Amino acid sequence: MKWTIRSPDQADQEALADIYLAVRRETFAWVEPLAFRHQDFFAHTQGEIVWLAETPEGEIAGFMTLWAPDDFIHMLYIRKDWQGKGAGTALLRALPNWPRQKYRLKCLVRNARAKAFYLANGFRVTAGGTSAEGDYDEMSFIPAI
Repeated sequence: MKWTIRSPDQADQEALADIYLAVRRETFAWVEPLAFRHQDFFAHTQGEIVWLAETPEGEIAGFMTLWAPDDFIHMLYIRKDWQGKGAGTALLRALPNWPRQKYRLKCLVRNARAKAFYLANGFRVTAGGTSAEGDYDEMSFIPAI
């Protein structure tokens, strides 16, 4: 599929918040669903660069955010019906200087599908920690020299 990767317009913001809420509730089944709120998206993306993945028909499949000062991928969320169809990979490839620049992220240990996705895209586990949602692996994409 040919994905369009672009910055969101103001009109896209509610759809992105809907995706963020739905995917978190579906994926993080071990967390009380009411712990996630629609308005979280707006608070959690302050100061971040946001890209969305759009189908040729104009449907938003998902989004990614980057905290640019640390080259930290804060979020990459794809709607359930679009997972496994290339939207996440297309978003990663839209990162500035991909694949020649180092990037890092945190992936919850219990999110096996996401961890497999990142490993398949060249990330490796470099550290770990604990968050409110559970243990996480810090993963880094380190370009080949």
